[in-house]
Parts: sequence; structure tokens; C-alpha cells
Amino acid sequence: MKYSRLPGIDKDWSNITLGCWQLAPSGGWGDLCSPEEAEAVVKTALDSGITAFDTAEGYGDGESERRLSKALGSQLDDVVVVSKIWPDAELNEAAYEERLNGTLKALGRDYVDLFLVHWPGEYFDSKEKSARLCDCMDALKASGKAKLIGLSNFHEEDLTHLDSRLAGFSINEVPYSLLEREYEGRARSLCEAAGVPYMAYSPIAKGLLARKLEPSELEYHARKEDPLYSEALYGESLKVFELVKSIATDLGCLPIQVALAWVLAQPNILTAIVGSRKSNQVAGFSAAADVVLSSESLARLTQASDAFHRAKDAAGAVPWSLA
Repeated sequence: MKYSRLPGIDKDWSNITLGCWQLAPSGGWGDLCSPEEAEAVVKTALDSGITAFDTAEGYGDGESERRLSKALGSQLDDVVVVSKIWPDAELNEAAYEERLNGTLKALGRDYVDLFLVHWPGEYFDSKEKSARLCDCMDALKASGKAKLIGLSNFHEEDLTHLDSRLAGFSINEVPYSLLEREYEGRARSLCEAAGVPYMAYSPIAKGLLARKLEPSELEYHARKEDPLYSEALYGESLKVFELVKSIATDLGCLPIQVALAWVLAQPNILTAIVGSRKSNQVAGFSAAADVVLSSESLARLTQASDAFHRAKDAAGAVPWSLA
């Protein structure tokens, strides 16, 4: 495992962050992960060198936060914990503090290392509302209950509404993989200029770049609603996976490790978030941080990704995160 530091958090942050969406009941993944299985996943992540965990109040109405807290046990304060506020909170400091207090109660902590705004949508679609958002988030940081504040799914237009106050945020958590690069271009340039790195979520496209999925696994709502799994794009997606698998075979590693290594090699990426409800999968993706791809392999993967995105554009597919 490799580690880095985010200014303002005095802890090592692993290049792989455990995503905790699947550890609790949800509309996307159903109710298939028991509390015992969730605990096993978290403990295996710790044993594998993972020091960062990404959750949200919206994951099982706080159940993900509660299960994460229980599983971390005595190591609860030793790791980086990221959580998120759903943007439907009333846009004032009291309402935001109330939501954060709920997260802290679920986590059993006095503070969260990084607190993000989960989605922009129509909630912050003007400079005025975005300025009020900044005031609310700045107040949480000033209180000490959130060491740092950040964004999630904020694209170019959302970022421009923030103006110079973008630099007050420490991260932008966005979908990013060989099959989803919509947050490149000006969105990434704005973040880079403001010193705001990316947390890349869905870096293996909900499992598509990790292994061949069984037909039953394609029935999860999280996949059925994703354009990458649509009839128009699924075959094109698999072409990229076949190259990932071929390079993995040559390197003697797992396809998931190659897909993650490509993401980690891209500009402005602090960490890649990977989730699972199965503890026996954790060691495989944790090792991705140690895989180094040659310049030739990186180029081949990028070329395949470019070709996929041309097909994606031709199909008129809109990423679910931007819909």
C-alpha cells in the first residue's frame, strides 16, 4: 500500500479508500450485507493497510456510518473517515450543524476528518446559493467538528458558482475510471488550480472492470441504472475490460488491480474508492496501489478508453452522475 497526506489531516491516507455504500441496506445494492459481513470487510481492509473510509448519511440512513464505527472499534480515531451531507438540508448553518451532529452520533466520534456535500444538483445552481453553501460548510470547519470540508460530484458549472471560494474545499469526490472520464477537462483544471484533488469513486465501474459479471449480478439497481451497462454500451465496455484482463495476465496480477492502477496514475488523483460487501475481495483491490503500469500499458489503456468514449458520445449516453 502507498500513502499520502492531505494538508489539514495529520494521518496517512492510503491510495485505496474503502467505500462503505455496500455495507448497509440501499436502493442501489439491496439488503445483502449483514452487520457481521460489514465488520469483516472493514477489519480486512485495516489488515490490508487501508487507512481511509468513505461513508455518508445517505447510505442506509446512517446505518453505514454506524456499522463502520462498530467495525473500526479501538481504531476509530486512528483512520481517515469521510462522510457526506445530503444536499436537501435547509441552507443555513444550524441545519448543516444538525446533520453533521447526526453523522457524528452515528460514527461515535467528536469530529469527522472530511465532510462533503454529496451532490450539487439544483440545490446550488447559482452564485448566491453556492455562497450560502460555503458559509455553512466554513462554519462546520470552524467548529472543529469537521477537520476539512469538500465536495462530491461538482462539475464545471457547479465549480464556477463557487468562484474563489472553491479553494476553501479540500477534495472533490467524483466518478472516474477508464469508462467514465467526464470530470476531466475544465472541471479538473479548475480543481487543480484551486489545489483541490479528486477522490475517484466507481474506479472499476461497479465491478465491470474487475471481472466477468454473472447475469444475476447485472440485476442490481446500481448497475441497471448505469448507462455503462445499457444495451448500447455494455459490449463496448467489455472491449475495454478485455484489454485490462490481457494486461493483467501479462503482469501476473488481477484485472481490478490494472484498472485501479490506471486511475491512480492520472493527474490530480489523491485516492481511489473501492467498495465491497465481501471480505475476500478486499486484499485483491488493496494491492492495486503497488501495481506500476509501464508507459506502454498506460498508453494502450488510454487509447482503449478514448475509443470507448467516442462510442459513448455517439450513443448519446449521459453518465448517471450528471443526469
